[in-house]
Amino acid sequence: MKKAIVVVLLLFTSTLMAQVQFEAKVSKNSLGINERLRVEFTMNADGDNFVPPNFEACGFRVVGGPSQTVSQSWVNGRSSFNKSYIYILLPTQKGNLVLKQASIEINGQLYKTTPVRISVTNAVEIPKDPNEAPAISADDNIYLVADISKTNPYLNEPITVVYKLYFSYHIGITNWQELNKPKYNDFWSQNIDIKQLNAEDGMFKGERYRYVVLRKTVLYPQKSGKLEIEPLSLDIDCQVPTNRRNFWGQPLMVQDSKRVSAGSKVITVKPLPEAGKPEDFSGAVGRFDFQVKPSKTTLKNGESLDLNISVVGKGNLKLFTLPKPIVPSALEMYDPVHEENVSTPLTGMTGRISDKYTIIPQFKGNYQIKPLRFTYFDLDLGRYKTLTSEPITITVLDGPGIAASEEKANPQETAKNKVDVAKVFAFNKQKTKLQSKEKEDFLGSGLFYSFVILPFLAIPLLIIGKRRKEASDNDVVGNKIKKSNVLAKKYLSEAKKHLGQKEPFYIALEKALHNFLKAKLNIETSEMSKEKITELLTSRHVHADTVAEFIALTENCELARYAPSSDAAIQQDYDKAVTVIAALEKQIK
Repeated sequence: MKKAIVVVLLLFTSTLMAQVQFEAKVSKNSLGINERLRVEFTMNADGDNFVPPNFEACGFRVVGGPSQTVSQSWVNGRSSFNKSYIYILLPTQKGNLVLKQASIEINGQLYKTTPVRISVTNAVEIPKDPNEAPAISADDNIYLVADISKTNPYLNEPITVVYKLYFSYHIGITNWQELNKPKYNDFWSQNIDIKQLNAEDGMFKGERYRYVVLRKTVLYPQKSGKLEIEPLSLDIDCQVPTNRRNFWGQPLMVQDSKRVSAGSKVITVKPLPEAGKPEDFSGAVGRFDFQVKPSKTTLKNGESLDLNISVVGKGNLKLFTLPKPIVPSALEMYDPVHEENVSTPLTGMTGRISDKYTIIPQFKGNYQIKPLRFTYFDLDLGRYKTLTSEPITITVLDGPGIAASEEKANPQETAKNKVDVAKVFAFNKQKTKLQSKEKEDFLGSGLFYSFVILPFLAIPLLIIGKRRKEASDNDVVGNKIKKSNVLAKKYLSEAKKHLGQKEPFYIALEKALHNFLKAKLNIETSEMSKEKITELLTSRHVHADTVAEFIALTENCELARYAPSSDAAIQQDYDKAVTVIAALEKQIK
């Protein structure tokens, strides 16, 4: 009888597993590189944590989606369910490509699709209605330009690269994506943040265009000779007018795309002149002021002073070292604390750098710190300039005596005296630690009996732990809530990692919100409608404002994936999600 029950259960389980279907469907298995591919991931049971394949690694770029469809019907008392995630892809390379597996969790089980092979050939001619054909071509109306402030700078002289996207008044830019980022080999580089992209009017090739500044970068060449700046390349989605008109006579627009590149640029860097270069030159280029200031020059025994060495001005402030002071052996000098207060606008680095040394005198007397020299190459004058500080005299009023003249005459003897003075003031040890030479036998010792009794004391703890584990395993609802809670925290942290990437950020944020609700309200994803969520949260005594904020945030996750979004807006949505989840944690009863 027992064997029969086991067989029936196995057959029932295998039947349930066989009923779940999760597969990938494509609109075609062979297409030209200029054609688009529709991919649909379908399932016949509701699932969570859908993970699509990495389309870019597979040789495709997402130009539409993901869009989601859900349908459910009842026929003759039997229900059917279908859910789909749909993507529109554009191939980025030719050849035999493979769409890798997508995955989803259904009823606690992980399901994966079968990889799909796609053959991408040369561009094919796509028949079009003459009225639907673009009236103008995107090829002649979109340009990416890299404006370089100077192509023949000195070593460590700042130059700027500004990338501008020019486009005609007749077309509109809907989206753009970086294919290749510029590389600045042998340059020190600093990108300047652009908070918002603004279209401006300008002239290009003798005609009026609109343009957008996409990127600004300040460069400092680090070696002389010909240096290459690798190009920035973009994929542009745009709208171009057709020959058809609407009711008011305005041209109808169609989608088009174009790949643009700023082209590689060659910078010829001049070396700094060897004529007149001082030996202590450390690479400073620009225009600077040099200061050496002690915090005080008169001290008592046991006091210390700070010697601040700073350079202020405009130039490569982060790319050279400050001179190090030389002090008499009677002054103990510690390693410096380096501070930088430097900003990098489009014209180059400007501000202050400093090294602060702490100096403690060891003996009474007068001591002199020699003048310091700082040399830099002045770009305006085209020659080297050397700035010299004034000598600094330090007066120590009391303490162990040593004549300054003796120190100058015999610095080795000074160091020896310093050691002898230290020995005079050393403390005698007042405590001793004695150890017996005889060792106690382990057999019959307290440690021996502890090891014997310890296993018997551990038995009750093992029994209690086993009972708690069994109770936890039997608590199906509680375990499900814990799992959803863990997933919410996981995807919230995953969203934080993708703050600079719109689509993966909003996918992870949406999963975090759904798993949080599953943990707190014990509902499934298929039940998460706007009305249901509002009803459940209100019944759990959640404030109306908090409910409205949560609903708005979930709706924004879906809309923001298909609309342009800035880094500031993404950061604002993440902060809002953290605030709303924290508020729900406190208010749900």
